[in-house]
Amino acid sequence: MTLFKSLSIYLVSALVLITSCKTITLYEQNTIYPEHQWSSKTINGYQFNIEDTSTMYKVFFVIRHHNAYHYKNIWLQVNMKAPGDTLVKQSVNLNLADDLNGWLGTGMDDIYDQRIPITATPIKLHKGVYHISVQHTMREDPLQNILSTGIRVEKVKL
Repeated sequence: MTLFKSLSIYLVSALVLITSCKTITLYEQNTIYPEHQWSSKTINGYQFNIEDTSTMYKVFFVIRHHNAYHYKNIWLQVNMKAPGDTLVKQSVNLNLADDLNGWLGTGMDDIYDQRIPITATPIKLHKGVYHISVQHTMREDPLQNILSTGIRVEKVKL
C-alpha cells in the first residue's frame, strides 16, 4: 500500500470518527442588553419545539460578559415547562471563572462567551413545544457587565 493511500484512509477514518460524535444545534436564542446590565426583574422567555424523541438533548445557558464582571459565578432561576407537564423550577449556580484559569469559556479582548450546561447529563425530551424562562437572582441589581444571555439546545448524536 502506498504512503498516499495509507494517509488517505487514515484521514477519512479520522474525519468520520470526529463527525460521528458531534452535537447538532437544535435551538439557540439570546437576549442582548444594550446597556450591558441585566435587571433581576427581566425574565427572559424562550421556546423551542422537539420533534425527534429518539435522541438525547443537552440544554445550556449561554452568557457573554465583560472581564469587568464582578463575580466568578451567576445564580439563576430557570423554569422549564414541558408539553402537557407542570412547570419545573430550579435554582442553579453556574461557575464563570476559577482561581486557576480565570474566566472559563472563550475570550476575545475583554469579552468572554460561555455555554454552560444546565443539565448535568443529556436528557430525553418529549415531543412538543417547551417553554423556558431565565432570570438572575444575584444580589447586585442590575447585574453589571452582562452583554447577552440565552438558551441553547443541542441534539446529542451518539
